[in-house]
Amino acid sequence: MFVAFGLLAAAPGQALGSGRVALYAAVGGELTQYAVDVESASLVARGSVTLPGNVQYAWPHPSNAYLYVAWSDGGPIGPSGPPTGGRHHGVSAFRIDKASGALQPHGRPVSLPSRPVHVATDISGAHLLVAHNDPSALGVYRIDRDGSLAAQVKQQAALDAGIYAHQVRVDPSNRMVILVTRGNGPTRDKPEDPGALKVFGYRNGALANRASVAPGGGFNFQPRHLDFHPLRPWVFVSVERQNQLQVYQKMDDGTLSAAPLFTKDSLADPSQVRAGQAAGTVHVHPSGRFVYQANRASGTADFEGKRVFAGGENTIAVFAIHPITTEPTLIQSIDTQGMSARTFALDPSGRVLVAGNQVPFLMRRGPNVTTVPASLAVYRVGDDGKLDFVRKYDVQATSSKSLFWMGLVALP
Repeated sequence: MFVAFGLLAAAPGQALGSGRVALYAAVGGELTQYAVDVESASLVARGSVTLPGNVQYAWPHPSNAYLYVAWSDGGPIGPSGPPTGGRHHGVSAFRIDKASGALQPHGRPVSLPSRPVHVATDISGAHLLVAHNDPSALGVYRIDRDGSLAAQVKQQAALDAGIYAHQVRVDPSNRMVILVTRGNGPTRDKPEDPGALKVFGYRNGALANRASVAPGGGFNFQPRHLDFHPLRPWVFVSVERQNQLQVYQKMDDGTLSAAPLFTKDSLADPSQVRAGQAAGTVHVHPSGRFVYQANRASGTADFEGKRVFAGGENTIAVFAIHPITTEPTLIQSIDTQGMSARTFALDPSGRVLVAGNQVPFLMRRGPNVTTVPASLAVYRVGDDGKLDFVRKYDVQATSSKSLFWMGLVALP
């Protein structure tokens, strides 16, 4: 079973595993493995591996026997800082030890032309898809029978990769791929770049342009991440700058509805949006009854010569999903106990959620300024879908080497 991996939910065709779970969390180029006790909702650090560049994202093979880790010496500085292009980019494969979850290098890394912002395997585990943000692009690489990475699949026609790809997902049917292209918000120097959901037909590593879903021409539409409902033809999309959750329907022709079925605010109080507020990752609960979405606030203000947190919501929004209409209803907004949870994950049983608070931040508390560290915050998931905070584990991170990615994997 696939775990919510900064993006994962239960997916068809994946192994149920042993019932044991490993958590992997990346600070810069160091990827640390934690043992997870679901019953006690606790983590224990076990060991780490070092990648050639900063970890950008990772995704397990459907067998959960291998982990594919994308890395780069480029990328953003801090949760909302400017990107740097970098010169060295790649994906490395690791074998996951069945007993311990420890990672062992597996085969040779694949070199990439630019920063890989997201990776995902197809449902059969025969190919790895790589999304690049600048320039926006989508690549497909073969996975050999032994789980190692192989050559790139040459596409027969140019692909419509939109502007600023941020995520790639393969539909559970294994016949459709969606590239989430965020676009860019307007600045003082340039107008807005429109966002879109780029839909492709998919067969054995080959992609074909099929549709571009861009309500309003893609303006005022900055999709960041999506997740699939495990049982119904519904796709849940996190819209970043607009702080929204949208629901789309998968159509019989292998595309998506041109407009969302529902659009919901992700914030508890949408009237209080401040600079630096943005929606983040989205995950559907394995039961299909709930959907979770991260809200990230990173705006700063000056206080006695220091840049301190200016306020906003760093929360996980919990929505109940109507089983017939698919309408989401916000039932909880719970503090992440830190700043800017870029990624979070659910364990395969749906009983534990872990949020990765990306960076340390200065916080004003009355006349004093304290540092809120980066952290892994652990929650129990109730039968009603709501979260109860259990504990958090501080992580040594900086603005330039942040807790950029974390995820959970069921051990094979």
